[in-house]
Amino acid sequence: MDLRTTPFNGRVAHVSLKGQIEADRFVEGELMRVVYSIADFFRAPHGARDRQLLSGQAFRVLDIQDEWAFGFSEYDGYCGWILYQALLATEHTTHRVWTRESFWRAEPELKYDALDSPKYLGSEVRVFQTTGDWSCIGPDQYMPSVHLKRIEDFETDTVAVARRLLGAPYVWGGNSARGIDCSGLVQAAFRACGISCPGDSDLQMNMAGIALDAGDPLQPGDLLFWKGHVAMATGPDAMIHANAHHMAVVEEAIEPALARISATDTGPITLRLRPSLPTG
Repeated sequence: MDLRTTPFNGRVAHVSLKGQIEADRFVEGELMRVVYSIADFFRAPHGARDRQLLSGQAFRVLDIQDEWAFGFSEYDGYCGWILYQALLATEHTTHRVWTRESFWRAEPELKYDALDSPKYLGSEVRVFQTTGDWSCIGPDQYMPSVHLKRIEDFETDTVAVARRLLGAPYVWGGNSARGIDCSGLVQAAFRACGISCPGDSDLQMNMAGIALDAGDPLQPGDLLFWKGHVAMATGPDAMIHANAHHMAVVEEAIEPALARISATDTGPITLRLRPSLPTG
């Protein structure tokens, strides 16, 4: 049983697991949304960070223990613990941030100081009304409308989305421009394009798609996997990835990168994957 994808904490389980496991309670859970700019997602209370959720993203709470909430991300089903104070039961979102990073201000004015609560690429908001070039997302909260896209307006180029995060610092388990890891970069790009994508590289290896032979030319959006690492091809000879060698998101030539990575404990490429994309 993979605890990352099984909504069960040893005591409470999601109703979808009835008849499959034994649990004290089976619940539907409560849908809540992240109110922090970034909320760390832990494998256990006070444990190691596995991933992150961003402001406005949905989390289904199945159990609460002290200050911790157990549940799963509505987007990919990733399970874990989040600080309960980082969540709020709120209405559906209408827009998401498509730029690398945005902000909100207390007044819809360009020269009004931005408050220290950034919204990162992929964050979701509810727009109540627009005032000129500004979108009201709450009481005394205004964001530049140009930084937002409607939730249903997906992008079409995963590489273009990934390139928006060039230079972002490498952070294990990170999912934002403030800090991101290899699988977080891939997920951010695919999520912006409306494509289902798990959060960790070993799970991403099982995405629907075509396994490529070593001699097959790479296309933009193809994925390259190593043990514990993933990169996205930006063309036949280049790739983009968040990595600990550069401690950042970089785009580089594939062949020198292959030689460098193969000389480490990561080893050689294990899979070249052309993910299946939605049609129509």
